Amino acid sequence: MTDFQHIRYEVDGGVATVTLDRPHKRNALNGALLDDLEVALWEADDDKGVHCAVLAGAGESFCSGYDLSQMADVRDGAERRRRTTATIDDDSWQLEQGQRRLRVLWDMHKPTIAMVHGYCVAGGTDLALFCDMVIAADDALIGFPPARNLGSLPNNMWLYHCGPQWAKRLTMTGDLVTGRDAAAIGLVMKSVPPDLLAAEVDGLARRLALIDPDLLSSNKRVINMGLELMGARTLQRYAAETDARAHRAPSTREYFAAVASEGLKGAFRERDERFGDSRVRVREPEIRDAQGRFVDPDSRSHS
Repeated sequence: MTDFQHIRYEVDGGVATVTLDRPHKRNALNGALLDDLEVALWEADDDKGVHCAVLAGAGESFCSGYDLSQMADVRDGAERRRRTTATIDDDSWQLEQGQRRLRVLWDMHKPTIAMVHGYCVAGGTDLALFCDMVIAADDALIGFPPARNLGSLPNNMWLYHCGPQWAKRLTMTGDLVTGRDAAAIGLVMKSVPPDLLAAEVDGLARRLALIDPDLLSSNKRVINMGLELMGARTLQRYAAETDARAHRAPSTREYFAAVASEGLKGAFRERDERFGDSRVRVREPEIRDAQGRFVDPDSRSHS
């Protein structure tokens, strides 16, 4: 079995559990972690004793996205390559390299389950939505805030999970949806109370482990082929190319200027503070004050 630096890999009773293990960074994705993840997932797929794989995150969150302090490292060892991001083609080439590493969750024959808790944002959603099934804690927060000023989404399975309207609502604003509301719109398969999340995922994984892995593979690949016939794989390439173009937007240049002058935390604060509460209300009206904070509709004055 391979030794890993940034993940934990365990096999028990036909279930391989792959745990992102950078809790001090809320499991932000860097190149070394993605290297480990890709190797571990293919190892699980190659192991005849494994029937399914669970993807989880150590600490307080599933995954906080790409580690922007190590952005060159994230893009498949970009610092070691001849290509930079100087042109649109260079940029899309780099994005496609990273995309292939994440898409192992889709391409591997064994079914994959994402166990989402805490924050699942930006690149964390790329990981979760490439999985075959997503189970979230009710209070998990899921979204892609970088869509507000840092390009478009380089991987985009949102359309296939929650349909065009909610995909547009969430990716155009970068707002966050709770696990409970994500289940209501189909972005995740199911949500449960946080204290029951691990047991819920384990129960499903153990049921999958009762099935011949060749049959699991057959059914996964039939359904994935259906998604491919709806353009899912082609859309991923288009997403990377579009993100490369979106990186030339004025707001993206302003973001990097803010990072240079204020640091990452300052740039994030400048991006998000005007939005107030970034959460979405799926069932209730979204009435906000001038600062973007929710207002109880019953508390409004009537004239």
